Amino acid sequence: MLSHSRPEGRTILSVDGAERRFGDLVVFSDVSFDVAAGRCCALVGANGAGKTTLLNCVIGADRLDDGTVTVCGESVDEASPHFRRAVAAVVGDVATFPHLTTHEHLQLVASGHGMPDPYGLATRTLDDVGLTSARDQLPVTLSSGQRHRLALASVLVRPSELLVLDEPEQHLDADGREWLAATVQRIASEGTAILIVSHDAALVTAVADDTVDGDSWR
Repeated sequence: MLSHSRPEGRTILSVDGAERRFGDLVVFSDVSFDVAAGRCCALVGANGAGKTTLLNCVIGADRLDDGTVTVCGESVDEASPHFRRAVAAVVGDVATFPHLTTHEHLQLVASGHGMPDPYGLATRTLDDVGLTSARDQLPVTLSSGQRHRLALASVLVRPSELLVLDEPEQHLDADGREWLAATVQRIASEGTAILIVSHDAALVTAVADDTVDGDSWR
């Protein structure tokens, strides 16, 4: 693990001895690392190393065969209201409200998490992710790139103690990637722990306080 020098806060995510198998295939084994409040940890390595599978185990969409994952000191439990409040994630397809416009969708997410001024927050966030022109569109009418931006927007309009992002740079141009780096840095500076998978070396260099090499897991 490589580390930058940002001071650590309390541990938010702890992965200890994690292992996932599919039959005789070992996806990853004996993976251990922590992510503290205010720090960003990047999982790097070749495709097929099991990085996304590990993210799914962190957010409760998959399970480990051995080892533990805890968030804020508690075992992963996707059914737990506390876990759902603590963890925001963009991993794979992110559910949207199909009969709401993109702006209405973000308003509802923000309102459901008790954020002040959901309307204004939705407006600003759509502008941040470059979707202002699509504010009155239904999610089904968006391109794949636009849907990815809406997924990013959905986690930015709500609070979280752990933010999990799987290749968030996808479908972003150079300006979008600069915005993404600045946004991840800002969120970390506000005390959120961030776990990110990325193949963009420039993004990892810009945002990661720590890196974990997935190529060493098997």
